[in-house]
Amino acid sequence: MTPEEESDALLDALAAGEVPDRRDPAARVLAVLRGDVVDQWRSSVSMTPST
Repeated sequence: MTPEEESDALLDALAAGEVPDRRDPAARVLAVLRGDVVDQWRSSVSMTPST
């Protein structure tokens, strides 16, 4: 697998809410950051008044 394919696979897994290799510190950091962004997005969406 080329480095580009590895990066694409990692990003695809993170987008699906998975961490492909929990031993990889970079993958764990990205998963945590993604979780924080999703939580903040959900929070802001729920607080936005409907028009």
